[in-house]
Formats: sequence, C-alpha cells, structure tokens
Amino acid sequence: MERQFDQRTEWGLLLLRVVAGIAFVMHGMSKFQMGLDQVAGWFGSMGIPGFFAYVVAFLELLGGIGLILGIGTRILAALLAVVMAVATIKVKIAMGFLGGESSPGYELDLLLFFILLLFVLSGPSFYSLDRLLFQRRSSK
Repeated sequence: MERQFDQRTEWGLLLLRVVAGIAFVMHGMSKFQMGLDQVAGWFGSMGIPGFFAYVVAFLELLGGIGLILGIGTRILAALLAVVMAVATIKVKIAMGFLGGESSPGYELDLLLFFILLLFVLSGPSFYSLDRLLFQRRSSK
C-alpha cells in the first residue's frame, strides 16, 4: 500500500529526518572526541557492557548520516530508537522530564525517540535515497 502525502508533508518529513540525522551525527562525533575508551568506562559504570559504547558511537554517527541521506531509514531509525529508549531508561529517567540545575531531563530523548518511531512507521520522505534507489517502478 503506497502512502499518499502532499508535497508539504514530504518536505516536512525531509526536514525532520535531516535535523534528527544531524543530531545523531553530532552525538556520535562527541563520543569519538571524548575517546571511546572513556565512554566505554562510563557505560560500564552504569552496568552496560563497555563494548556497547563502540556500537552506539558508530551507530549514532553512521545512522545519523544514513538518516540525512534517507538510506536504510526504517532500519536505522529502529536501531537508534532502541538506543534512545535505553538511554532514557538507564540514564535520564531518574533526572525527571525537565531535569535539574546540573543535568538535563529526558524530554529531548523522548522527542527523538518518537521522531525515530515516526520514521519506522512511515519510512523516509519522498526525497530520500531509499525512494530513489528502491522505489517500485509502475508499469504503464
């Protein structure tokens, strides 16, 4: 079943996908800049095996690039949504929705989770490599 959106909705999905992708690229890059060994130690301090720091860093960086380009959108969005769910539950939920003076809450994590869920359910916008490369050709 092919979805039918108007052009404004398609542009809105494109903008949302690109901005979400940029956010994940920046988060992935920050993990590399901090040093993956340091991030792995932080993960370990929360009871998460340290090797997941490497998985998350690469997923955020490459997944963000994939979202920007609109390639593998549903799969990457699903994987990143899992990252956001774990981050929210393991780290942010205790800080409350808005957080406090010293730390942010989970409002941004929740927002990113639902943006990713939107792309899991809807796929990318018409303006994506997914559509360009894998669009079904209609016979005339």
